[in-house]
Amino acid sequence: MQSEQKKEIYYSKVMLFGEYSIIMGSMGLTIPYSHFNGELRFINHNSYTNLNFAKHSNLQLKELFEYISILEKSNQLVADIDTSRLASDIEKGLYFESSIPEGYGLGSSGALVAALYHEYANKAIEASAGMSDDDLFQLKKAFAQIESFYHGTSSGIDPLICYLKHPIVLENAQHISSVSIPRRDILNEDAIFLVDAETTGKTGPLVKLFMDKTKDIKFKEKINTQLIPLTNQCIKSMLNGQLDMMFNNLIPLSRFQLKNFNEMIPQHIQSLWSEGLNNQLYTLKLCGSGGGGFFLGFTRNYTATKDFFAQRVKDIIPVYQEV
Repeated sequence: MQSEQKKEIYYSKVMLFGEYSIIMGSMGLTIPYSHFNGELRFINHNSYTNLNFAKHSNLQLKELFEYISILEKSNQLVADIDTSRLASDIEKGLYFESSIPEGYGLGSSGALVAALYHEYANKAIEASAGMSDDDLFQLKKAFAQIESFYHGTSSGIDPLICYLKHPIVLENAQHISSVSIPRRDILNEDAIFLVDAETTGKTGPLVKLFMDKTKDIKFKEKINTQLIPLTNQCIKSMLNGQLDMMFNNLIPLSRFQLKNFNEMIPQHIQSLWSEGLNNQLYTLKLCGSGGGGFFLGFTRNYTATKDFFAQRVKDIIPVYQEV
C-alpha cells in the first residue's frame, strides 16, 4: 500500500433484521451506514493523527497478522493474502483510521477485514453489482475466517456488507444477494435510528450465551416458531415496500427480544424499550449482538420520537430518514 494512493473508505454496517436468528437459519437484512467509516493509513507524526489510537491499531494489526500467518503456514488460509507486503506495511506503521466505535454492533472489525482484503488479497474478487453466488460465498468464507480472530466465530456477513457497500439480503444458507429497499409507502416521518447505550458489548461471549440457550429445546422451539417467522416477515415486507405490515410484525419481534434476550439488553435500555412498546411511538430491537453499544429504533413519527428522547437527555442518531 502506498501512502500517496487514493484511499478506499469502508462504511460501518447496520443489520436491520436477523441478529442471532440468522445463526438458526432465518433471513438477514444488512445495510451500509456511511455515518461511521474507516480507512487504512500509515502513522505520520507530522500530520493530524491521534498517535495513541494509531499505535494501538497498529499493534492490533500485528496480532491479526500473526493469526493470518498461522493459517497460511498450515495451508488453511482461504484468501490468498500477500502476507509479505502486509508484514512490511505493518512495520512501516499501517493502521486503521476509523470512526466506527468498537463494541457497538456496527461492524468495526468487518470494515477492517474488508479493507485488508481489498488492499492485500492477490486476485481479489472485485465488488460489483450482480455478483455471482459463488463469488459472494467465496468472499463470505474468506471474511468469516479472518474476522473469527475477533469474535471466535463469524458469519462473514459484516465484512461482506462493508466490502460491497450495498444492502444485502441473506435469503438462506445458499443464497445472498444485493438488494434495493423500495421507497414507496415511506412517509416523511418514517425513520430508523440508533440509541446509544453508552456502554460497549462483546460479541463472542453473547453469541456463546445464545448458542448455550439454544440447547434448551423450549427456547430453540421459540426461535424456530416465533422469532424466525417474524424476522423473515419483517424483511420480506420491507423489501416489498409494505411498511404497514413491516411495523405490525416489528412489534411482536421487539416484544420477543425484550422477553427472551434480556441478557443482551442493559437495564436502562430495557426501560426505554418498554416505554416504546407501551406508547407505540417507536419500537426498539437489537443492533448486532447487543450487550451495549447501539440499539436500533423504528418510528413513524421521528419528530415526536426525537423530542421524547431529548426529554430524557438522550440523543438518537438517524440511520434512515425520508426528507
